[in-house]
Amino acid sequence: MKHTISVLVENHAGVLSRVSGLFSRRGFNIDSLAVGVTDDPAVSRITIVADGDEHTAQQLEKQLNKLIDTIKVKSLGEDELLSRELQLIKIAANPQQRSEIFTICDIMGAKIVDLTASTVTVEISDTAVHLQRFEELVRPYGIKEIVRTGVIAIQKGPESLKK
Repeated sequence: MKHTISVLVENHAGVLSRVSGLFSRRGFNIDSLAVGVTDDPAVSRITIVADGDEHTAQQLEKQLNKLIDTIKVKSLGEDELLSRELQLIKIAANPQQRSEIFTICDIMGAKIVDLTASTVTVEISDTAVHLQRFEELVRPYGIKEIVRTGVIAIQKGPESLKK
């Protein structure tokens, strides 16, 4: 089962290493890891998506809370979070195919960020399912390269994970 864990940490050198080391020591594989500063430059948010059973996830949450630089830890269930990923895809595109690719981009909410004589590079930000669907639609044209960020997530509703 996939678990999304949001962690507020002090924005210090070595914090990410300690967090990822904790996962490694417990044998818990990280599917996605995204780190960024918050509205407070002294605080960073780490969003971790990992696969494992409920017991292991609870143990990790407890261990994360024990790390010295941890401010708050929150496990987010699938029904209580909004998540997004960013993907850049370089697609092979001859002049005859471009209008088809442009139409797919328009329908799927993707933005063209670079255009050459033989390629179209597209930016799309959405859920993992939507990104997969977009990738399947453009794959027949020939994908030259894909780059994808980790998942970022925020809790739905009025509650917030703050210091």
